[in-house]
Amino acid sequence: MVALDKPLPYLNMTPMQMITALVILILGWILTKVIVSSFKHGLKKTKLPELVVEFLAKFLSALLYVTVILLAVRALGIGVGSVVLGLSAVIGLILGFGMQDTLTNLAAGVWITALRPFDKGEYISVAGHSGSVHSVGVMATELLTPDNVLITIPNKLVWGSPIANYTRMPTRRVDVGVGVAYGTNLDRAVKIAMELMKGHPLVLNSPAPSVAVTTLADSSINLQLRAWAKTEDYWTVKGDLTRGIYELYREEGIEIPFPQMDVHVREMPK
Repeated sequence: MVALDKPLPYLNMTPMQMITALVILILGWILTKVIVSSFKHGLKKTKLPELVVEFLAKFLSALLYVTVILLAVRALGIGVGSVVLGLSAVIGLILGFGMQDTLTNLAAGVWITALRPFDKGEYISVAGHSGSVHSVGVMATELLTPDNVLITIPNKLVWGSPIANYTRMPTRRVDVGVGVAYGTNLDRAVKIAMELMKGHPLVLNSPAPSVAVTTLADSSINLQLRAWAKTEDYWTVKGDLTRGIYELYREEGIEIPFPQMDVHVREMPK
């Protein structure tokens, strides 16, 4: 029968130390889950945004897990000081090889949650990607695209890039472009477009909708319908106006021309 207080061969630690370390890991994992859950529950009662709450909870979770691991190492009879010194050496080696991205991402995550250029659920465009903010972690930010693709972007790229937040403001302007043929009565075309926008139940009266002549293109005179709507109604209004202006112009006999090119053929002299 193995004595629990005698060191095992080649390991220089006793079975009791190993059992104690395993118990510490299990209990520490359970306690960490409970503490972090209680911490998140308490923060949710405050006015802090959900994104900040999640970031702080993840940060606390990482600290507690490191503490549990150090306690388990100490229970094995290994000096915690030497472990910390060894970790410091490893971190120094990593930084020496130019892999300081970890600390950069961590600092960027802190700035993102502190200044809040976006919150969870908002639709943004950053670093060439667009999607709804799923979460901001210690190292990376996650975006969820409309077709349910999860994109993970390092925090340093998020913080170091221009951020377009499409849903932060309560209202947005809906722009719908349409081209009409040369020779069209522009006053009539504009009047029809205005009636379409004013008759839509989700288009706001203030700011008032408008129609602008934007370009004299090669094959058409380009108009732009500009209507204001609540941010949550943006795509509904855009789809309705795009379809509506096409159907109205077709009914009213206003031509929406295809791109055209005039080709002149000259006979070469013999």
